[in-house]
Amino acid sequence: MIYTVTFNPSLDYIVTVDDFKLGLTNRTTSELMLPGGKGINVSIVLGNLGIDNTALGFTAGFTGKEIVRRVEELGVKSDFIPIEEGFSRINLKLKSIDGTEINGSGPVISQEKIDQLMEKLHALTSKDILVLAGSIPSSMPDDMYSKIMAELQDTGAMIVVDATRDLLVNVLQYHPFLVKPNNHELGEIFDVELKTRKDVVPYARKLQEMGATNVLVSMAGEGAVLVAADGSVSAAPAPKGTLVNGVGAGDSMVAGFIAGWMEKHSYEHAFHMGVSSGSASAFSELLATKEEIQAVYQQVISM
Repeated sequence: MIYTVTFNPSLDYIVTVDDFKLGLTNRTTSELMLPGGKGINVSIVLGNLGIDNTALGFTAGFTGKEIVRRVEELGVKSDFIPIEEGFSRINLKLKSIDGTEINGSGPVISQEKIDQLMEKLHALTSKDILVLAGSIPSSMPDDMYSKIMAELQDTGAMIVVDATRDLLVNVLQYHPFLVKPNNHELGEIFDVELKTRKDVVPYARKLQEMGATNVLVSMAGEGAVLVAADGSVSAAPAPKGTLVNGVGAGDSMVAGFIAGWMEKHSYEHAFHMGVSSGSASAFSELLATKEEIQAVYQQVISM
C-alpha cells in the first residue's frame, strides 16, 4: 500500500478576476474549488493511474470535512486525523494574476495528534511506500520528517521525500528511496546555479553520497534528470505541449515515478512515467488523468 502524508491540507479556491484592482470590489469570471496539498496531489494522480493508496494527515472544522469529502469523491481513500479546534486552511489563488496567492495558516497540531499519526505510521511494513511531501506547519517540530524516518527505519518501508533545503538535507542520513528537488532547490542546497540537465548531474550525485537512493530533478521547461541507485543517469527534455496549470506538476511527477517503479521495477520506465505525469498535469487544468499521461508517455519514449 502507498500512503501519502499532508500535514496541512487545504481547500484551494482558484479564481480568475479580469482587470483586478486593489481597494475596489472585484468579481470573478471563473471559479474552481479543489482539495490541495502536495501529498493529496500525489494521491489523486496515483488514483487516476489506478493505484490504490491512502491519504494521511490532519483536518479540522467544516473545511476539513470538505477536504475529506472531495478527496474521497476523487476515488482516494483517506485516514485523516481530525483536530477539534480551528479549521483547515483555504488558499486563495488568483489565476489571472501570475503567482498571486493568499494562503491560510491552518489549525494548531498538538503533540497528541502527532502521536496518533505516528501510531498509524508504525503499522507500515516493507511492502509499503510512504510519501512525505510539502512544508511543515509552524505548530509542528521543524525536524518532523527526520523524526518520522528515524522511527520507521526498522519497518523497511520505502520512503519518498519531496521537500526543500534543510528539510530535505536532514532526511538524507535515513536513505530515502527517492528525493525530488527541482533544479533551483538543488542549486540552493549547494549555493550554485543549475541551468542545464548536464549541470544537475554532479549535484544529484552529491545527494546520493549524502544518503539518497534515487534523485529525480525536475527542471520545468528544461525537462528532468534521474540519477538512479544503479548508477544510471536518465535525462529528457520537456515534452511539447501548452502550459495550462503548473500547480501540482511536481507532485504528479512523484506519483508517476512511483507508479512506473511499481509496474516494472525499471528506473528508466519510472523516469519516463514521472516525466509524462508531471507534463500531463502541466498541460491540463486539473491533475492529469491516466489517458492524458499515456498520451504524453508516447511522446516521451520517442524523444
